[in-house]
Amino acid sequence: MSKPLQQLIQSHSIILFDAVWVLCSAWADFMIRHDQHCQFKLVSVQSNLGQQLLAYCHLPTDHFETMVLLENGQCYTESTAFLRIIRRLDFPYSSLRHARLVPKTIRDFAYRCVALNRYRLFGKTEQCYVVTPDIQQHFLLDEVVT
Repeated sequence: MSKPLQQLIQSHSIILFDAVWVLCSAWADFMIRHDQHCQFKLVSVQSNLGQQLLAYCHLPTDHFETMVLLENGQCYTESTAFLRIIRRLDFPYSSLRHARLVPKTIRDFAYRCVALNRYRLFGKTEQCYVVTPDIQQHFLLDEVVT
């Protein structure tokens, strides 16, 4: 792994999201609105950087079934990723962190039911998420790591 990639992973909390899944794009929009201090950086799994980060987490790079959070060099997926993210947002969203009391197997089962049926339930767009200058601070772009 390149030194810039290693530094990037250690210095940011990174959320990998599927930029062609409508619900994931809505999740990115939600994070932009509610992570006003830019605690998290968003990266599309379809991007070159996203592909490198998936490989770092030993996750498939050709199909995407889960949201991924990289935090302090650790990879979290499914409901654990969601709960680790939501706990750092302001109230009322932070109150959802109490869902960690639900056994992980049940949380992840519910997460997988939505993820496996995501295109049928929420649709798919033919266009990847577009990063505009006014929201760019919320994203890590491919140019960061060469």
